[in-house]
Formats: sequence, C-alpha cells, structure tokens
Amino acid sequence: MGKVQLKPQTLLIPLPAVMVSCMAEGYEPNIITISWIGIVCSTPPMLSISVTPQRYSHNIIKKSGQFVVNLTSEKNLKETDFCGTKSGRDTNKFSELGLMAVQSNIVEAPMIGECPINLECEVKQSHVLGTHEMFIAEILAVHADEDLIMQDGRIDIDKLQPLTYCTAAREYRGGLTKMMGRYGDTAKK
Repeated sequence: MGKVQLKPQTLLIPLPAVMVSCMAEGYEPNIITISWIGIVCSTPPMLSISVTPQRYSHNIIKKSGQFVVNLTSEKNLKETDFCGTKSGRDTNKFSELGLMAVQSNIVEAPMIGECPINLECEVKQSHVLGTHEMFIAEILAVHADEDLIMQDGRIDIDKLQPLTYCTAAREYRGGLTKMMGRYGDTAKK
C-alpha cells in the first residue's frame, strides 16, 4: 500500500471540541467553540488555545487575560455547534441556549454548568502565528461533574463521552470510549 502526499493542512484527528467562556469589562460573557487547543506543559499545568483576531472572543480574552475551557460531551453537541457558528457580537449565547453561567472560583469568566469539566485559565503569553493568535494559559482550577470521578480520582471517560471535531471532514464525532491499553503497560505486551 502506497502513500499519497497531501497539501500541508491542519490534519490532526480527532481534536477536542471545547466551548471557551470569557468575560471582560465592557463585554457580556461570551462563548466560543474551539478545536485549536492543546496541552503545552505538565508542571505548571498549561494549555494553549488559538483564536483568529476577527472572532468576538479574541478581544475579550486579550483584554481580560482569562478564560474557562469547558470540555464538552456528546450531550453538548447542539450548543457546541451553535457557539461555533454564531457571533457574540449579535447573540448572547448563554441566554439564547439557556446555558447556566456558573461563577468560577478564581477567574472572572463564568463556567458553563452544562459542560462536564471546566478548566479555569489565566493567560501567561500569546503569539501571533499567521491567521491565529495562540494564547498560552496556566490552568488554575479544574472542576468536574461528581458522577464522572472514579474511586481512584480519575475521570471516567466512558461516562464523559467526549465530543471531538475532525477538521478534514468538518464534523463532530463521539464514541471515544473504547479503551485499547494503558500508558506504560501496553508496550510490555
């Protein structure tokens, strides 16, 4: 079987589909759907999100230096898509969707109550990279729905049913629940 060379593109499959909530003085709380997200450091725990300057949330994050990454599940599909296709300039997404804005413990931006996991983040630096600005942020607090926590403190991925996004097909996917092996054990077999 041969390989076919494709043009350079954003072809990581799958990516998490998250809703990022943000708030700054002079702005209503807003939500943006993002798949350009990734872990960048373990200690301290840090992640990055990338946002185009044209997006309404870009200026809010730039001004406040804070946001909440709200991990989504299959149950959040409609809201995730809506928040990725409607602008906060024209729509109050919390009100329109009936989403619960839950006060965060550390940052000003609200958490989304309907999302199973919420990461309170503070921007440490940013870099303009072509069409997007990458915000590198420290994760200051993590909140998870109680029913997702197993006895050993880990998240039950089967219960979470994470929602993902596939850039090549421009579609959301679920079903990441089939456990194939454990880190460090699988290579020993």
